[in-house]
Amino acid sequence: MMTPLQIYKVKVKETHCTVTDLLHNAQYELWVTATNTTGISPASEKALYMTVPSPPAIKQRECSSCPEAALIRWESGNTNPVDSYIVELSETGTVGAESNITESIVAVPTCQCLIQLQAGRQYLISVRAVNIGGPSDRSDAITISTTGTFFYLLEDTAHPCLSMSEDGFTIFYGDEELPITAMAFEDNTFTRCVAILGDLIPVRGRHYWEVEVDDETEFRVGVAYEDTERDGYLGANGSSWCMRHIRTPSRHKYEFLHNGWSPDLRITVHPVRIGVALDYDRGTLSFFNANLEQHLHTFHCRFHNYVHPCFSLDNPGALTVHNGIQAPDYTFI
Repeated sequence: MMTPLQIYKVKVKETHCTVTDLLHNAQYELWVTATNTTGISPASEKALYMTVPSPPAIKQRECSSCPEAALIRWESGNTNPVDSYIVELSETGTVGAESNITESIVAVPTCQCLIQLQAGRQYLISVRAVNIGGPSDRSDAITISTTGTFFYLLEDTAHPCLSMSEDGFTIFYGDEELPITAMAFEDNTFTRCVAILGDLIPVRGRHYWEVEVDDETEFRVGVAYEDTERDGYLGANGSSWCMRHIRTPSRHKYEFLHNGWSPDLRITVHPVRIGVALDYDRGTLSFFNANLEQHLHTFHCRFHNYVHPCFSLDNPGALTVHNGIQAPDYTFI
């Protein structure tokens, strides 16, 4: 059963009228009648009018960036479909500084856009929605820095035993073991390895981030394809590459795992801050003791797809991700 159309009437004495309180992204029919002492005239021809959309809302926790580009994601903010979106960006010297729009990317068909940027800069980015009525107001702007590779951790991939800090960059594995019946597993969550993925790095070139851990924490850090097995362990398959730390009674043991195999290496100084350097073009993934500027190991692999940073805790402890930082000179020699 169709909902009856609502008709609103406005009485004016002039030959013009401002109609207010219209819904965003909605179509209206407008017509006019004239009235005198004799009665009401026939209606004029109807005019169709489309109001502009509501401004979109940028999903900051789902945006990522690197020295050459940024991936921006947003919500439409409109119940009805819109025609397209405009992404507007301006370069700014300081966070929050006002600046004129320097570039607009038009006719973006979906709620995400990969934008090519210049390295070592800072940008204010906002989004408009567009329909035949015109563009919406700008969304609230976000600040994007292209100093280094920046990403958030994907909570929907996290094993149920993991918790996260408020800023989203530290993961915790508590002492209390949850029974299987108390764990809520989703389609995308890790079910065996107590792990989490970072957001996809969808730009070729070089990327760098660091991981901070303590002496007693057993961990795995590296990269994985999006479809890496959720019921397996990082490094135990052909879709993930990782550095693993195992604490034995006598020493710290390290493995560099891919397909379940690791070279026989011994590291004499326990790294508490690990640098991870990914070079898509050269097909390398390297690990460093960041405090000593010491190279630990390099995987050589031609990555057929883009990868996610990956992180796992193999015993109770914590792990902190540091990203958005410039890669040290020694990492890509």
